[in-house]
Amino acid sequence: MPRQPKKPCSYPGCPELVDGRYCEAHRKESHQTYNRYQRDPESNKRYGRQWRRIRQLYLHQNPLCEQCQAEGRLTAGQEVHHILPLGRGGTNDFTNLQTLCKPCHSKQSILDGDRFPKGVEYKY
Repeated sequence: MPRQPKKPCSYPGCPELVDGRYCEAHRKESHQTYNRYQRDPESNKRYGRQWRRIRQLYLHQNPLCEQCQAEGRLTAGQEVHHILPLGRGGTNDFTNLQTLCKPCHSKQSILDGDRFPKGVEYKY
């Protein structure tokens, strides 16, 4: 399957051509800026070094998307999803975690109401 043409880095003034959004030089900087100014400070506390270790261990033990497996497909898992979100009283216990591919994780996050403001009703 043909690949899409490379685009310039989204960092202002950077002419580097990339496949994603940022070049290697600006990816880490943009991530730090997002975490510092746009992300909820409470989520920065919840998703620190300890969470990255738990996530890595869970992905190692459960490498396939659990949602796709239930539908009869085999897809590599890339995200670890909290069944009961931490903000609503969930924990990092393995019984509350689920391996999902990116499309399934996005779909599940929308269904859980994590992506939209509270109080607004959306039709799917």
